[in-house]
Amino acid sequence: MATNKSALIRYKTIDQCLKNTYRKWTLEDLIKKVSDALYEFEGITTGVSKRTIQADLQFMRSDKLGYNAPIVVEERKYYTYADANYSITQSPIKEEDVEKMKEIVSLLKQFNGFQFFDEMTELIAKLENNIYKSARKTPNYIQFEDNKQLKGIEYLNGLYQAILHQKPLLIAYKSFRANESKKEIYHPYLLKEYRNRWFLICCNAEQEHLVTLALDRMEAFYELDAKLYKPYQGVDFETYYSECIGVTRSEKDRPQKVILKFNSKNAPYVLTKPLHHSQQIVLHNETELIIRIDVIPNFELEREILGFGENVEVLGPKLLKNVIERRITKSLKNLG
Repeated sequence: MATNKSALIRYKTIDQCLKNTYRKWTLEDLIKKVSDALYEFEGITTGVSKRTIQADLQFMRSDKLGYNAPIVVEERKYYTYADANYSITQSPIKEEDVEKMKEIVSLLKQFNGFQFFDEMTELIAKLENNIYKSARKTPNYIQFEDNKQLKGIEYLNGLYQAILHQKPLLIAYKSFRANESKKEIYHPYLLKEYRNRWFLICCNAEQEHLVTLALDRMEAFYELDAKLYKPYQGVDFETYYSECIGVTRSEKDRPQKVILKFNSKNAPYVLTKPLHHSQQIVLHNETELIIRIDVIPNFELEREILGFGENVEVLGPKLLKNVIERRITKSLKNLG
């Protein structure tokens, strides 16, 4: 059966609530959360009735929408999923929805080639490929970089909405060095992707400097009152990461002149795929290529350089050259 936009917003909002096991959800809580969502996305000010939410819960439990959601009531008043890992977003797409998506992709393709749509080209191709692969059981005709084991992608939309609507977050985060997750309040400002991995740029409520949280290290997050949100005025995020490769930097870091020398074998690769938008040719002849990039030295730059192995030499700055030498020496020791 076809489902209207308001109903989809209600189902998705209920799903987001029930997935959040850090809070117990009464029927009144769900009504308030859904009413807030309808106001944010549709401008509906009349809220939603108790009967409507009760009907939505029954629909989500049934197979009429293809969900069969395992919604249970605990202590006779708290709604939750019997399976903590369940989400309606894991359900298969219905045929009528596939047809609607085909129409949307067809419309988007008409705008291809317009300057303001340049960044959509890859997205349109990926959407079309996935839709036809699902609907017609066709093989992949275009393959994008992907990692099926990558965690945290399911948080992407919720974090985006929190940034969009300026809401602080209580995040349960487990760093690589920690044995257990730690719950702290953060003010989110930016989502950034690097090498098929997503990061949240934010401020800890107890501190003022920016921190970078990897989505694959998050275990859960919960939206807090927007009145507590603290906008960040320290940097311009439109240009903040243009001065580095990757996501590792601080507000105090400044770009340095990095000079790299490549042999003739790797010169074409570096010329056709610049390491950074600031890349300039210092020298190019039959035997070598010397380039300059103005970037902040960080872990990602080191990894980029080390990836070229014996085909690259760091000419400057001296501190970066020493760091690369130490890492290569340590690597050789590890080989025995």
